[in-house]
Amino acid sequence: MPEPTVVTAPIRTGIIGFGTSGRIFHAPFVSANPEYSLDLIVTANPERRMQAIHLYPDAEVLATADDLLNRVDDLDLVVIGSPSGTHVDLAHAALDAGVAVVVDKPFSVTPEQGRGVIEKAERLGLLLTVFQNRRWDGDFLTLRSLLADGALGTVRRFESRFEWWKPEQAKSWKATATAAEGGGVLYDLGAHLIDQAMLLFGPVDDVYAEVLTRRTGGAADDDTFVALHHGSGVHSHLWMNGMAAQVGPRFHVLGSTAGYTKWGLDGQEVALKAGALPTDDGFGLDAEATWGVLGRDGDLARVPTERGSYASFYAGLADAMLRGAPVPVKPRDALHVIDVIERVHRLAG
Repeated sequence: MPEPTVVTAPIRTGIIGFGTSGRIFHAPFVSANPEYSLDLIVTANPERRMQAIHLYPDAEVLATADDLLNRVDDLDLVVIGSPSGTHVDLAHAALDAGVAVVVDKPFSVTPEQGRGVIEKAERLGLLLTVFQNRRWDGDFLTLRSLLADGALGTVRRFESRFEWWKPEQAKSWKATATAAEGGGVLYDLGAHLIDQAMLLFGPVDDVYAEVLTRRTGGAADDDTFVALHHGSGVHSHLWMNGMAAQVGPRFHVLGSTAGYTKWGLDGQEVALKAGALPTDDGFGLDAEATWGVLGRDGDLARVPTERGSYASFYAGLADAMLRGAPVPVKPRDALHVIDVIERVHRLAG
């Protein structure tokens, strides 16, 4: 098998898509890291085109992915932040063109598709990784540290939620994409929750799920619950719901000696949408009022939330591309998530 190509800085980068994915989660971090240059951005939307030109005047804005792929000799890395159903075809095209690839989650719609992309990258000796940015949420980093320190004893039950109240779907591809196209909250937020659960507690050997569409005329699920049993013995209960009039705790983790409960979502996405930059003072910090609590009822202590750091994904990717380190997210980890999602949809079918 060929060794992945090691390039030199700056890593010349093109981003396909400038909606929430490209504009909020990728471009700010590529631009802020001196080991990258943001050279090409793809968007056909006139308003987003103007935003891209304003925010990144040194980048060239193109109308189609084909336009970018025709310029691939100018790039070392392609970031795919387009609608979910396009991820696999674009990943194949970028790999065929000979560049490293970041695929936003969900990695693919089916496991077979994902395996095909992984096998091609391995065959060509090209770097491939998947953007599972929620591994660098501050609350998740905090929980990982607590578990590593044995602060909860043996974990028995893990509850994790992404919930909010948004009964009207935004006007975007997500409003019309079916599950067969990678649409729905399970592919969207479930890809994060399942990835986090498996990262903490290992492979899944049993699944139960409730996959529901609440919005009138909705194309895919918007209120889903997934229960996982891990081979390690831990039970994970995962909720993803865009129509929750009252939300539950982000994490509620019960162990043999203590529990940990955390309310509220990591603030990096909200800050980025408001115009904050990853280099701003205080970016990724959690207010003390929203710190989680550790212990038992009657003996609870506030736990400072570790600083969230989506920038760590791109720092790790630079280490991989420039210095031969492992990629920040193994593609086969993302493939295991798609295996679980397909199993859930098959059960619900």
